[in-house]
Amino acid sequence: MEPDTTTQGLTVLGATVRHAIDHVEVFPAPANVTTVRFTNDELNSMCPVTQQPDLSTVVIEYQPAEWCVESKSLKLYLWGFRDRAVFAEALAAEIAGEIMASARPKRVTVTLTQRPRGGIEVQAVAELRSE
Repeated sequence: MEPDTTTQGLTVLGATVRHAIDHVEVFPAPANVTTVRFTNDELNSMCPVTQQPDLSTVVIEYQPAEWCVESKSLKLYLWGFRDRAVFAEALAAEIAGEIMASARPKRVTVTLTQRPRGGIEVQAVAELRSE
């Protein structure tokens, strides 16, 4: 029986992990997958000025080239923002940069919607395309 090469290099899938991780993990993209979309409505971070908690919804959509993002590693990566003081716009840009650096997709769009505080909802969109 041939070894399963789709899981080579994955370290968190199937493992008990009780901490955030710095980078997402990837696996080979299956043929004919044109779009992958992740949605998380529990993204926590902190306001860099007041240190109050911010709760956001994030939608990550990308067009795979060679690699797809493994979802458990994405969850653990996003977990790392809960104690980080960061503006919504910078958070969207950082997540898009991580997906582009790790999975090297043809394009990635990250839409981050921060729940209202003081009556204002913030939505930031970061887009990157491979060259």
